[in-house]
Amino acid sequence: MQASNFKISNATIWISSIFLGLLSSVPHIAERHFNAAEAAVNAGLTATFSLLMWYFNIYMLSRPSKKRKQSISYTKLLSSLVFGLAVMFCLAWIQQLILSHINFGPVMLMVEVRGILINLVFYMFLHLLQQNYENQHVSMELERIKNDHLSAQYEMLKQQVNPHFLFNSLNTLKAMVETEDKETVAFILKLSNFYRFTLESRKMDLIHVREEMEILNAYLFLQKARFDSGLTFENTLSNETLATLIPPFTLQLLVENCIKHNVISRQKPLLIRLYEEEGMIIVENIIQLKKGNEDSTGVGLKNIDQRYKHLLDKHITIEQEQNLFQVKLPLIHEYNHH
Repeated sequence: MQASNFKISNATIWISSIFLGLLSSVPHIAERHFNAAEAAVNAGLTATFSLLMWYFNIYMLSRPSKKRKQSISYTKLLSSLVFGLAVMFCLAWIQQLILSHINFGPVMLMVEVRGILINLVFYMFLHLLQQNYENQHVSMELERIKNDHLSAQYEMLKQQVNPHFLFNSLNTLKAMVETEDKETVAFILKLSNFYRFTLESRKMDLIHVREEMEILNAYLFLQKARFDSGLTFENTLSNETLATLIPPFTLQLLVENCIKHNVISRQKPLLIRLYEEEGMIIVENIIQLKKGNEDSTGVGLKNIDQRYKHLLDKHITIEQEQNLFQVKLPLIHEYNHH
């Protein structure tokens, strides 16, 4: 720990030192023959000793140490005790010069014992205070590192969004051009819009569901050009739900996941439904898995679940029945986000 980081207010040091000085004079006040001069000198010397030991111990504990931070540095403690004994001896000698009628031997023993006790209390108090400061500092640093790590992970997750469907879209576009399909221009515009949405939304943590639907509709247009009547999509989200928030490309990833893993054909069309129920957005599809299903690229349910965990500390719900697959997303309202 650097010395500049370890501080105690001067008011605390001075007030506590004056208090100890006054406290040391209580026995003199209680005596039958009260001597104001002796009480004042004793209080002044004790307060001076306390001040010196405060600053010396702060200096000692603020110095870098090779020992493990959680343990007491006995070298520093011994140095503090030796310095305290020397200071108290000097102060006792000054007291003897001022009050020459006092027997130096007993007084010397008393003030040295008092000095050792005061010094030990100061040292242990400062040590505990230092440890508490360091523990808080370490906790804050660990929390910062954890947040940085989570942020880095989240950025990686966002970079994984929509990594591979461009190839299929270009193949579809090639086929449409070769057959002189009238929808070719519209397909190119939708593809352009989709990637514009991608660039605009990639840096955001959350967008409105209404904006997410623009991304999804552009994506669905591209997929329907590829699968024609083999793909059916139903959307019954209310205006209230459209005003809530969602991580960008969540719905697009879920629909992409449905298309990727299920058979789609005119003879066996795939139905995907999007609706709300009990405070959840639900994406549902009929299960008609492909034979020899292709391996996952890592973009999918785990990605979405990690993003919800990072942003909202909640998980998505995945339910699978005999012929129905559902993914339930918690609604994110504006006040949840803030």
